[in-house]
Amino acid sequence: MQRIVLTLLFVFTIYIGNSQSVSTQIGSRAAGMAYASACLQDEWSLFNNVAGLAKVKQSIIATSHEARPALTGANRSALTAALAFKPGTVGLGVFHFGDDLYSENRLSLAFSNQLGLAALGMSVNYVQYNALGFGTHHILSISAGGIATLSKRLLLGAHIQNMSQASLSESDEALNPTLITLGLAFIPSDKVLLSAQLEKDLVHPSTFKTGLEYKASKKFTVRTGFSLYPNNLYTGIGFAQRRLLIDYAYQYAFAGLGSAHQASIGYKLKAK
Repeated sequence: MQRIVLTLLFVFTIYIGNSQSVSTQIGSRAAGMAYASACLQDEWSLFNNVAGLAKVKQSIIATSHEARPALTGANRSALTAALAFKPGTVGLGVFHFGDDLYSENRLSLAFSNQLGLAALGMSVNYVQYNALGFGTHHILSISAGGIATLSKRLLLGAHIQNMSQASLSESDEALNPTLITLGLAFIPSDKVLLSAQLEKDLVHPSTFKTGLEYKASKKFTVRTGFSLYPNNLYTGIGFAQRRLLIDYAYQYAFAGLGSAHQASIGYKLKAK
């Protein structure tokens, strides 16, 4: 009963309130760092900052699932593939949120390339919304991003989600949210990465996120981070072999849906 009430409240907020989609930022590496991911460059950049795909030099497929014990209807999952070619990296991914009462499904196709000191990328996203009693709506949106290498130790990243401000349907003037992200990453050593970013939804207050990644050894990595507005704490670990990548992240929200667990598995199609 609690799941039904919370889900219906979520649906009501989407259609009557601000038409707010769920966040598509995903991947346990990013989650362990509070999703301060504007400058991260891995296979999950397709959903976080598409420009980061440019640094993927080995084709890889990966899947991730986030579970919220307090509300199973708010679980999220995604599958992504980053295919590295000489002209650049092609990204293809699917994202799912929700259950039979309310769900969001996204299919994304992206391309990213390194041009001098800057990586640039763009994605086209087909998004489908399904809500019990409201029917099905769909949009086609465009997102773009860039990551600039300011120095050997400093990166600047920016990303705009739904820069086209696509409508939910031809008869609905409500907009799929446009999210602007600006972030910095500082790499003091080969073992440490510090990241911070500011996110601004056009109809909501800004969110600040910061995260830390430490490579304890060649195979093991630990992560932590926090966000403000909303206030969340994050932690995570990672394990990497020659081809296999396994990551886990834990999130605690001081208000809202409580804790969340996310696990990701990646497999490199071709080893170095």
